[in-house]
Amino acid sequence: MSLRVLIVDDQELLRSAIALMLDRDPRIAEVITVASGEEAVAHVRAHAVDVVLMDIRMPGMDGIAATREVLRIRPTVRVLILTTFDLDEYVYAAIREGASGFLTKDATPTDLADAAAAVAAGESVMSPRATTALIGFVRDGAPAVDSAAALSQLSPREQEVARALATGASNEDIARKLFLSANTVKTHVKAVLAKLGVPDRVHVVIWAYENGVLRPRA
Repeated sequence: MSLRVLIVDDQELLRSAIALMLDRDPRIAEVITVASGEEAVAHVRAHAVDVVLMDIRMPGMDGIAATREVLRIRPTVRVLILTTFDLDEYVYAAIREGASGFLTKDATPTDLADAAAAVAAGESVMSPRATTALIGFVRDGAPAVDSAAALSQLSPREQEVARALATGASNEDIARKLFLSANTVKTHVKAVLAKLGVPDRVHVVIWAYENGVLRPRA
């Protein structure tokens, strides 16, 4: 793995510290730093990038708008939100725009590098506690819609896997619940993501509640 990582943060000391940490990891080929959402968009427009570590609160174009624009320009880029908060409406909004998860800014160097590698490989990065909070955000605003059309594109087994993913279940949890092997679960998860047209399991949560697959609790 040889990743090109773009760090976007308006605090120079923090940008430099994160860059220094990532530069030491053999999986990271190049680290670029910029100070604003506008600079991030300009860089992604002009240069190939694999992963963007995006601050959420910045003057001018914030991390939400920058995430939207970066992914519009280069849909294959993976965006990982960096925040001082565990989860709030800003992070949720960035995930709605296509971000693949988030880390808090006190993450260790290993956590940062592992997260960059994970999202580059198509995974999402979010703690179980944060997944629970995300489900709460989505559930509280979920519309009342008919789930039949949304589910019709999935096989019966894929529907079971999608429902489990939407509750934040891990592959291991799904394997135990559905009496499947780990490899079979991975195959079903990959098929669910492809058929739903979502980048990762975090976005399955949003899809499930927006399409009535899981209902808000009374």
